[in-house]
Amino acid sequence: MAHNDEPLTVCRQKFWMNKMKSKRAISIMIVLLFLVGPGLAGCGNEDTAVNHAHPMAPLEEMPDQVQDSGREIRESYQFATANLELADAIPCYCGCIGLGHTSLYDCYVSGVDETGQTQFDNHAEYCSICNDITLDTMQMVDEGKSTSEIFAQIETDYARFGPPTEKLENGES
Repeated sequence: MAHNDEPLTVCRQKFWMNKMKSKRAISIMIVLLFLVGPGLAGCGNEDTAVNHAHPMAPLEEMPDQVQDSGREIRESYQFATANLELADAIPCYCGCIGLGHTSLYDCYVSGVDETGQTQFDNHAEYCSICNDITLDTMQMVDEGKSTSEIFAQIETDYARFGPPTEKLENGES
């Protein structure tokens, strides 16, 4: 009978050893989760706030659909609205010249009404080129680049996408 019990004892030992290894593995995984998890929590979070070296219009002043958009779209609208002079000096290459746009600013703002309220254009909500140009412009401002340096870099990076928006020589659109 001892001969028959031996395989059972070996099986029990293997079972308990495997169970201990599993518990150890689970314990290690839990420890790693607590150590690494908080660091991963921010990864890919589009809503993480970013500090900028330039003015940003208050989010409350943006249209509801912009407020409900992702961080990049919200910040693009906030930047274009708060930095009229710069956004107006930068061309857009998405083809919006066909919409009558004369600068990147027009992709975000269609005008100001008689009460002084900004009238927003929803074009940039759906145009990745407009947003990419704006985000690149924001980054270059944060890096301390001048308007002419930004203009030249945007032209280099985006001219392949389409004709640029342009101001007419007399400044009219």
